[in-house]
Amino acid sequence: MASKLPSQGLTIGDLAARTGLAVSAIRFYETHGIVAPVRNAGGHRRYGRADIRRLSFTMAATGMGFPLAEVAGHLTKLPAHKAPSKADWARISQQFRTSIDARIAALEALRDKLDGCIGCGCLSLDTCQLYNPDDVLGKDGPGPRNLPIPAG
Repeated sequence: MASKLPSQGLTIGDLAARTGLAVSAIRFYETHGIVAPVRNAGGHRRYGRADIRRLSFTMAATGMGFPLAEVAGHLTKLPAHKAPSKADWARISQQFRTSIDARIAALEALRDKLDGCIGCGCLSLDTCQLYNPDDVLGKDGPGPRNLPIPAG
């Protein structure tokens, strides 16, 4: 890989080599505001070193199951061409922690309700604690009316 002067920036190929991402993936992340290259006189994209960290942060966060839109939302709150700092990460990770805690609570509730399925056998949706807790949908008629949508 050729060394670039800081004023010239990194080419998209350089950024791909440094992050392990395909060029097409970098362009995809660009459309979501994760990175915002500048154009040189020839119109070619040039990236800053901070974009390596922005992309790495994105890959780590999405790898933990956070939606790209949420990750992009955090990064767009930072100044353009700025990598997340330790303070940024601490703030963002606290928000992630809240989301993770909510997921854990939902999974624990699901786990605890699964025991009731043995007795239910899905023969009576009016008593099913997974799909119709406390038969709140019974007033609308028989059958499943509110199936949960998987997170993620």
